[in-house]
Amino acid sequence: MFNDVSKSIQWGNDTLTLETGKIARQADGSVIATYGETSVMANVTFAKNAKPDQNFFPLTVNYQEKYYAAGKIPGGFLKREARPSDKETLTSRLIDRPIRPLFADGFKNEVLVICTVLSHDLVNDPDIVAMIAASAALTLSGVPFLGPLGGCRVGMVNGEYVLNPSVDDMHNLRLNPEQRLDLVIAGTKDAVMMVESEAYELSESEMLNAVNFGHQQIQPVIDLIKDIAKETAKEAFNFEVYDTSELSKKIKESGEAILRDAYLIQDKQDRVVAQATAREQIIASLSDDEQEDDNLPGIIKKLEASILRGNVVSEGKRIDGRDTTTVRPIACETGFLPRAHGSAVFTRGETQGIVVTTLGTGDDEQLIDDLHGTYRSNFLLHYNFPPYSVGEVGRVGPPGRREIGHGKLAWRALQAVLPTPTEFPYTIRVVSEITESNGSSSMASVCGGSLSMMDAGVPLKAPVAGVAMGLVLEDNGSYAILTDILGDEDHLGDMDFKVAGTENGITSLQMDIKVAGITPEIMEKALAQAKDGRIHILNEMSKALSKAGEFSVHAPRIKTMTIPTSKIREVIGAGGKVIREIVEVSGAKVDINDDGVIKIASANNDAISKAFEMINEIVAEPEAGKVYKGRVAKVMDFGAFVTFFGKRDGLVHVSQIENRRLNHPSDVLREGQEVWVKLLGFDDRGKVRLSMKVVDQKTGKEISRR
Repeated sequence: MFNDVSKSIQWGNDTLTLETGKIARQADGSVIATYGETSVMANVTFAKNAKPDQNFFPLTVNYQEKYYAAGKIPGGFLKREARPSDKETLTSRLIDRPIRPLFADGFKNEVLVICTVLSHDLVNDPDIVAMIAASAALTLSGVPFLGPLGGCRVGMVNGEYVLNPSVDDMHNLRLNPEQRLDLVIAGTKDAVMMVESEAYELSESEMLNAVNFGHQQIQPVIDLIKDIAKETAKEAFNFEVYDTSELSKKIKESGEAILRDAYLIQDKQDRVVAQATAREQIIASLSDDEQEDDNLPGIIKKLEASILRGNVVSEGKRIDGRDTTTVRPIACETGFLPRAHGSAVFTRGETQGIVVTTLGTGDDEQLIDDLHGTYRSNFLLHYNFPPYSVGEVGRVGPPGRREIGHGKLAWRALQAVLPTPTEFPYTIRVVSEITESNGSSSMASVCGGSLSMMDAGVPLKAPVAGVAMGLVLEDNGSYAILTDILGDEDHLGDMDFKVAGTENGITSLQMDIKVAGITPEIMEKALAQAKDGRIHILNEMSKALSKAGEFSVHAPRIKTMTIPTSKIREVIGAGGKVIREIVEVSGAKVDINDDGVIKIASANNDAISKAFEMINEIVAEPEAGKVYKGRVAKVMDFGAFVTFFGKRDGLVHVSQIENRRLNHPSDVLREGQEVWVKLLGFDDRGKVRLSMKVVDQKTGKEISRR
């Protein structure tokens, strides 16, 4: 009934197995990849004909996690998986980016890749397993895919690179100082196609060596996919490629000069108008049949690419007049918004972002529920890219894959320099509102985020800046690396290479390659050139940082105290009665965790002090020899019970009330009377012994003995 085939290798610390032929047999390609006890099923289907008038490649990648994979039931009212989580969206992008350039040129049939997590062992992250499964399924499907592709995760401990570190090792990198790197790499046998990482200020050489290490480690995976493909791969799908040489020649003759003139205009908006006018003139010069050719937009785009790329490589001149290493003019401003806790405007050329920091308490932490477990995050970064930022009319709605991806990239860049929660017990939310875009707005978010947090008084370990690099690689091997790329250079170039970090090292790297053949030499030069650009931007940012650093009067103040875990129940009280009373009386927010760490928050320092005093009265122990203010609770024949130090009671024996003989304690004391007492100590039964006669009842000072 089944024609199932299974192949395995030992890879790192676990066995990697690929299986096909048993499940989802109506899909064009179906593979279940298992690493350890983490299993992901990848299913590939593709349309056998392109849609009429289709002039782009419609690839969709969906990665989806099923809670049953970890033996969990989803939370919420519906109790089923609903909208994609950020993790699912980011992993979908992680798989899409390296496979997209590997489809045959001219193939425009719709392709759907669905990766479903079936089992998660809570050790091996499903994202790498999903990438391998997707590559294998594409290789077996017959779709014109120029793979296979392999992928892995690289960590770094004590200067040594580690293959596929566990989920626990990678979770919240900044709280695990032994782990300095979380890098994901994807590539073919000969070339690296994608890199994504967060790091603890790694040097350029350390990052380059990590990429090379990862590329070596994926070779057995690529060989495994090839091995199973020998037995199970379908015949290659033949698709019709139209001969466009005549039309391309005609368009070049009629349009190259006017397009070249358009690209000489340095202002973006004027250049966009000129480019659109040039395209209209080119189309108008064609016959009706030629105007209806589906390949026309692609041919014009190739002509534009050849103009842009040729000028850069041959002359070192870019469309805005810069050379290959110059960063566009930068303007920085902090304290832009009067009521925000921290704010900054970062402008680089025609890319601009308003970045705002808000400080919150433990109640504002984000609760994240995923397959690995439920945890809280006290650092949030959200990125918004409205249509007006590029002068367009478009849909405004919830954040899409691009917004989530760019926000996470900026988050990775900044997380390495954040203070620990014990050093700075605040929830930090950074929001980047992109108001102009022509070039990397994610790197503008990194720069603006660093400025904004420092404006809010967040004690960052160092400022962080980011720069986007580009590459033009010609068939003859000549190339040009571009610092601070424009939007057109991104679209028409061969590499998008974003590097962020401090003066001391890299905190985040994201690289997407559109062509095979990027050598270590090119990557090394790109990293070195990116460092020069990053240092230049940091120097420009420092001019605005001199004005930053004051804690906003509108931000909550948080005071932290630690109590013995045995006292937690006393602070909370039965049914939360005691802690509710503290909050109501003081007016401060009080948050206590299982380790006995208490965070007291309020914009009013008096409220914090009151709450701290009330908690301290509950958990602190009185010290023998110290003087305390108390209140007489009950008068007895043998003395008086006095309540002091919160709700603690002690006995003042009749002989300790005054330095004279009393007939009865009621001669000088009454219930409710405030008195000063000295704690003498504790008797054999642990009872508190107090004295009034050794304390001046007017001043509260101990009477010295002569």
